[in-house]
Amino acid sequence: MLIRSFPAGAFGTNCYAIAPGVGTECVVVDPGMDAVGPLQEVLAADGLKPVAVVLTHGHLDHTFSVLPVCSGYDIPAYLHPADSGMLADPAAWHGPQLAPLMRGLALPDPEDVLPLEDGAVLSLAGVELTVRHAPGHTRGSVVFSLDLGETPGLLAGDVLFAGSVGRVDLPGGSWSDMLGSLRDVVLPLEDETVVLPGHGPATTIGRERATNPYLAEAAGAPRGRGL
Repeated sequence: MLIRSFPAGAFGTNCYAIAPGVGTECVVVDPGMDAVGPLQEVLAADGLKPVAVVLTHGHLDHTFSVLPVCSGYDIPAYLHPADSGMLADPAAWHGPQLAPLMRGLALPDPEDVLPLEDGAVLSLAGVELTVRHAPGHTRGSVVFSLDLGETPGLLAGDVLFAGSVGRVDLPGGSWSDMLGSLRDVVLPLEDETVVLPGHGPATTIGRERATNPYLAEAAGAPRGRGL
């Protein structure tokens, strides 16, 4: 499996291109702010051709470039329905501190936005992505499980980071839902699973299980909270 990534824009959002190998079709994950130019360079370097964009959630720093990428390559985008509408009115979903910076900003949806459903398996460009709905950061946050060859992988978006988890204080966020997602979606994964997060360095489930205080809290969360 070939995985290329770069931090996009001022928020340093990890944008990924995932393909079976050099010179093949690929899937683009979370093209954020100022991602168009760097993504073109990444694709050209390995001769990759995008067939779809998949979005871990609807926040601006993960979706800012989805329209030009989808339009430029004539490809669809995938987003969980619970986050639909976040592109059209980003100010409403980023809280009082960031909202003034986005007032009046509207990002039209790509022409073809397809729904992500919990448990669905997307077969795109020779890559299989298993969708798990993992609300908490946003109502429609998802993670994608994939086979990296020697180890399993997880495209974690803003659900899980090295040493931390995604914030839950923005509109649509919920700590109870986050605990449920960590408990029911993340913790059952194998220790060797490589976590490819939406921000920051890669990690593993085993490392986070041993050191991440939020996973420790989720492990003790009673059933009935969150999912």
